[in-house]
Amino acid sequence: MHVYFHVPFCARRCSYCDFAIAVRRNIPSGDYVDTVLREWTSWLEQPVWAPAPQIDTIYFGGGTPSRLAPAAIATLLDRIRTDRTVVAGAEVTLEANPDDVTTEAARVWRAAGVTRLSLGAQSFSAEALGWMHRTHDAAAISRAVDLARDAGLTLSLDLIFALPADVPRNWEDDLDRALALTTEHVSLYGLTTEPGTPLARWTARGEAHPADEGRYAAEYLLAHERLEASGFEHYEVSNAARPGHRARHNSGYWRRAPYIGLGPSAHSGFGDRRQWNLREWAGYERAVRAGSGWVEGSERLDPPAVHLEQVYLGLRTVDGVPCDWIPEHHRASWCSRGWARVEGDRLYLSTEGWLRLDALAAAL
Repeated sequence: MHVYFHVPFCARRCSYCDFAIAVRRNIPSGDYVDTVLREWTSWLEQPVWAPAPQIDTIYFGGGTPSRLAPAAIATLLDRIRTDRTVVAGAEVTLEANPDDVTTEAARVWRAAGVTRLSLGAQSFSAEALGWMHRTHDAAAISRAVDLARDAGLTLSLDLIFALPADVPRNWEDDLDRALALTTEHVSLYGLTTEPGTPLARWTARGEAHPADEGRYAAEYLLAHERLEASGFEHYEVSNAARPGHRARHNSGYWRRAPYIGLGPSAHSGFGDRRQWNLREWAGYERAVRAGSGWVEGSERLDPPAVHLEQVYLGLRTVDGVPCDWIPEHHRASWCSRGWARVEGDRLYLSTEGWLRLDALAAAL
């Protein structure tokens, strides 16, 4: 079993963000812990544990989990370990803004059982960080890496590529500076314009001009080349790791392993079953404290939908999919264009193929 905590609190909404967040000056850490542990208790006697009784990974995502009081993270992990067996050597990841990482916070996180920090660096350019509405600067990224290492945490770095052309930012320089930090993992996210975000409003008014397909592809391919040349394995569309440091929690999603999501907007999945919580923190908190109604919806996938999901998730990774999952005419077309290759009885997408993943999967 994999466990995910959605921590919705942020100091500010980033310009591109459409996630379920709650902007707060003062973070209600105690209320969050109390509420989410009530939800956790409701899962303890559920039959979903039968095929997966132990916890393999725990992930704190958001939002900005590092905005919670470090002691709150410790309380949550202590309770999880009390109620269920967490396997030895489990991966426990905390997403963090660089400016939230202090000597004391990193020490408490590590002592609590956090093993891995996922730093939302996004860029090293002051202009780009300002445009994104990020609260940190480039110096904070390097400082956070040093403090996390001193505490014994492994590190992943998030970077965003394909910013609008009018945002001053040198992508190659960002890659240089990220690689110089020698983190164990890097995640790459292409900027998209989501409805309701500041970026969507700027774009509608002609104040921002999204990167065209050519630049999007060029920056993605450059990142792939630089990471592979530096000893990383580009093992999934958006993720690259040094040997032995693939993200185990996210890999569970791509294998369709069972997972429990806790907190507002969190999703849970078990085979063909899915359910998700109320999106907004205030509504979720009220429902949990009332004892019912925090699950907003659920669905059961039919066999064709399960298969399509298996195909899509398999194509995302370097593990590929069985050849017979892809119709022969698609296999031939993809391979002839350099988007895929066949080795034995499996098909693997190339980096060029990953750029087209959504379109390729939609055509099946």
